[in-house]
Amino acid sequence: MARETEPKTVVVNGNRDGDFDPSAPPPFRIAEIRAAIPEHCWVKNPWRSLSYVFRDLFVISALASTAIYFRSWLLWPFYWAAQGTMFWALFVLGHDCGHGSFSSSPKLNSLMGHILHSAILVPYNGWRISHRTHHQNHGHVENDESWVPWNRSPGKDGSHFNPYSKLFSPNERISVVTSTICWSIMAALLVYLSLVVGPVLILMLYGVPYWVFVMWLDIVTYLHHHGHEIKLPWYRGKEWSYLRGGLTTVDRDYGMFNNIHHDIGTHVIHHLFPQIPHYHLVEATKAAKPVLGKYYREPKKSGPIPFHLIKNLATSIKQDHYVSDDGDIVYYQTDPQLYKISKRRKWN
Repeated sequence: MARETEPKTVVVNGNRDGDFDPSAPPPFRIAEIRAAIPEHCWVKNPWRSLSYVFRDLFVISALASTAIYFRSWLLWPFYWAAQGTMFWALFVLGHDCGHGSFSSSPKLNSLMGHILHSAILVPYNGWRISHRTHHQNHGHVENDESWVPWNRSPGKDGSHFNPYSKLFSPNERISVVTSTICWSIMAALLVYLSLVVGPVLILMLYGVPYWVFVMWLDIVTYLHHHGHEIKLPWYRGKEWSYLRGGLTTVDRDYGMFNNIHHDIGTHVIHHLFPQIPHYHLVEATKAAKPVLGKYYREPKKSGPIPFHLIKNLATSIKQDHYVSDDGDIVYYQTDPQLYKISKRRKWN
C-alpha cells in the first residue's frame, strides 16, 4: 500500500519512533489476533468471578473494622489509601459485569453490576452504556466518549442519571432509571448511617476513600489512552476502524496493584476483546503479541509502587491538549496555533 512521500517522525519527550509509523494500517486483521488467543481465555467462570468479589468484600470489611476499632490518626491515612484502592477494585469487577465478561448470564451480570457499582456510588447502567460507546469508538476524535482531545467537534453530552440524556437511546431509558434508583438507595443508606453513627465517621470510613477511588479511576483510565513516550494517533472519517482505534490504547504495569485491581492495566486486548475475563487478559496478551508486533507497546516494568507513571501523567497533562480540526489522522499538540503536525493522510 503506497504512502505519502513526506516522511514522518513523531517525537515525544525527546524519544523518536524511528521508521515505524503507529498510524499506518496494520498488516493483520482482528480475526488473526482472535485466532492467536487460546480458547480457554474466552471462558467466563462465574464462580471464579464471584471469588474475586468475595475477596474484595472481605478486605474492605477487614479494613473498615480495623479503622473503627483503632480510630487512630496515625492509621487513617493508610486506611484511606487502602480502602480507596479496594473501592477501585470493586469498580473494575462491576466494569466486567458491564462488558458481560463477569459471566455468561446477563441476569447475574446485571445483578452484580448494580450491587458493585451502586456500593461505590456509580450508576451502573448509565455508566455501562456510555462506556460501551467508548469501546465502540475508541480513538475516534468525534465519537469517542473518554478523555477526548479538547479541540474536537462537539460530541454527546449529558448525565448518567438522566434517562432522557443524549447519551442514551429511548429503549435504554428504563435501564437508566433502574440504576439511578439503585444509586439513590445507596445514597440514602449513607445519609441514614450518618444520622446513626455521625457524619464525621461516615466521612472517614467512606467519603475520603471514595475520593481516592475517583483518583484511581481518573488516573488509570487517562493513562490507558495518553502519555505514551511516542505520540499515538487519533482518527477521523474513513481512516478510523475498530482495530486501528484499539491499537492506540496503552498497557501499563502497576506493580503490586496489578493483582489488586484485577489487571486492568492490561488494556489493549481488553479494548479489542472486552468479553475476555480479566483473569485471562495477561495470558491472552502474551499470545497476541507475536501478531501485534510493533503495534503492541510493551509497558515499562514497575517496582512495587508505579512511581514511573508520574512522569508520563504529568508530561501528558501538560502537553496533550489539542488535535488539529483538520485531517483524518491527527496527533496531540500543545497549542493548535503553534504546532501544525497533523496532516491529512491518503492511502492508495
